[in-house]
This record gives sequence, structure tokens and C-alpha cells, in this order.
Amino acid sequence: MTVKPKIGIVLSTTRAKRFADRPAQWLLELAGKRDDADFEIVDLRDYPMPFFEEDASPARIPPGNEAALRWGKKMAELDGYVFITAEYNHSMSGVLKNALDYAYTEFNRKPATFVGYGAVGAARAVEQLRLVLAELQIASLKHTVHINAIESIGMMMEGKTFADYPYLADAALVMLDQLVWWTATLKTGREMVEADGAQPAIRAAG
Repeated sequence: MTVKPKIGIVLSTTRAKRFADRPAQWLLELAGKRDDADFEIVDLRDYPMPFFEEDASPARIPPGNEAALRWGKKMAELDGYVFITAEYNHSMSGVLKNALDYAYTEFNRKPATFVGYGAVGAARAVEQLRLVLAELQIASLKHTVHINAIESIGMMMEGKTFADYPYLADAALVMLDQLVWWTATLKTGREMVEADGAQPAIRAAG
């Protein structure tokens, strides 16, 4: 029996009054209607990692921090990712960048996409994330969801919900279709290479 791929919806900020929980739950509900992948929320609050100060890259030696080890194990369990991201000064949150720095091989040859929220739908943060994920050998996908200022303010300050902006769900469904296809395809590819016992080395440049 084929095991369904596992996809993590990663909450990429830990602020007490963050908005991220709302799009994460909304996306989980949409994804829960599918039967071709299993989705779960991964909250960075559950992995309180210090600033990266390890002796070497995690591509070479495992980190010594317990939360970082748990984070790496969770990333290894997943076959694909959706990053729910805010935009901090035209980039991703510091806590997300720090978390990404704590793992390497656990991410390799897996796909990721994004749900961004903020002034320009976190478009600049997403572009920054694509650069970082490329170094981790994650395949970032074209189709994303951008929750712009009008929708963010409407939900945070005017009592509106995602149902008031149905085009966001339309975009999310396309994004999920693409993500599940890439996740299943890359999962199959990794398993075939592992079965052959001829997996080429994946080396970190940094």
C-alpha cells in the first residue's frame, strides 16, 4: 500500500499576537478535504531554538540543542512544506531563518510553497525565502497565496473572515494541487534512489 505523503504547514513567527494561526487553520481545513496527502501544523513555538551557534553546519554534524534535534527530526518526517510567513523589513522573520539554519539534509529534495500575509502579501519575504530554500535543496513552487493588506486588515480589524475573500481559497486550491503533485513525485524519486542504494552525495556549500 502506498503511504500518503506528509506535508507540514509551518507557522513561521512566534509573536504572542500573531495573525499566522488564522491562515494556518484555514489552510488546514482546505487541505483536510483531500485524500491524497496528510497535512499537519508545525509551530515554531514548539521548537524554542537559540540563535545558531553550533560548531559546524548541520550538513556536517547534528546540532547539540535538544529543540533543534526535535525540529530536524520533524522536518525529516515531512515530505513537503507550506510556510505561513509574515514580512519583517522586506524579509522573513528571524526565528524562521534561525530554524532553517538548524537543519540541512532533512530538507533536501522536497518541495515547498508559501502563504504570505502583510502589506504586499509578504511577497518580498517569499522571494527571500526562495533564496534560502534553494541552498537547502528545497524546490520552491510557483503557485502561492498572498494575503494582502486589504484582506489582512479586514480580518484583523473589521471582523471579516476568509469566506469574505473567496479568491484566496481559489488560489489555495491551485497551490495545494501543485504542492501535492510535487510532493508525491519527489517522494517517489527519493524512494527509488534509496532503493537502488546509489544516492549521490548531497554536499553543503556553506
